[in-house]
Amino acid sequence: MRHDFYAYMDRMKYIKRWQLMRSQREENIMEHSQGVAMLAHALAVIKNKVFGGSVSVEKTVLYAMYHETSEVMTGDLPTPIKYYNRSLHGAYKQLERSAAEKMTNMLPEEMKEEIAPYILADEESEEYKIVKAADKLSAYIKCLEELRGGNGEFAKAKKSIEEELHARNMPEVEYFFEYFIPSFSLTLDELEGI
Repeated sequence: MRHDFYAYMDRMKYIKRWQLMRSQREENIMEHSQGVAMLAHALAVIKNKVFGGSVSVEKTVLYAMYHETSEVMTGDLPTPIKYYNRSLHGAYKQLERSAAEKMTNMLPEEMKEEIAPYILADEESEEYKIVKAADKLSAYIKCLEELRGGNGEFAKAKKSIEEELHARNMPEVEYFFEYFIPSFSLTLDELEGI
């Protein structure tokens, strides 16, 4: 029997982000997911090692890796549309859930138990909250990249995303801002170690 799950996942590289914005560099959901997984890993480690938390780092990273799975079926709906009103947002969340369930059904039964819980994430968990912060952090870093290249189109997005990140009151996010974010505005020659 054929299983199409990984063939669909491979198509993440064709789903573009920031569709309503003029970008200097296009970004797809495959590379975005890898970036979010890396940032979520960092935030989970900071939460546990710096602030005495007890989140599952493995679960956090796997939630992040699969957090855009439904978009291989739904596409990436731009944020202003997705959050236009409560009714539309609720309908889109249901569509995403349905697509995620359809994706998990493409897995062989013997694999489903190990993979499906990361695609159908527990959105109330601390690990998932870290993933959502990492997702926003990834968007913020994209704004910095575009602004550094002279693309003023991302100025308003940068401001609103930064405000939203600080409003989360997550010490691990504030730590990341203090110790890591300043480096994203540097050129390669300005970074240490080269």
